[in-house]
Amino acid sequence: MIRHIVLFRLAATDDAQRRDDAHGIAERLEALETQIPGIQSIRVDRDLGLVDGHWDVALVSEHDDNAALEAYQVHPAHKEAAAYIASVISDRAVVDYSV
Repeated sequence: MIRHIVLFRLAATDDAQRRDDAHGIAERLEALETQIPGIQSIRVDRDLGLVDGHWDVALVSEHDDNAALEAYQVHPAHKEAAAYIASVISDRAVVDYSV
């Protein structure tokens, strides 16, 4: 199994907009769990905001294997979610590893 972790830094400075953008990211990514084969789980959470400098949103997903992760990344539903995410973030970091 492959664990895929992505951290997002939101672009908006307004708290209400940041909350809406984080919700939009979670809603779109979590919906993929039932749309794309090979996904074991997807969870998206917002940072608690207790420490300055932390990333704003974290995605943790688990995939059957590397082929399933690659299929997820090119799937049209993921590409649609990624286009929205790109419109509301300023930066991202990614780590993939075997579980």
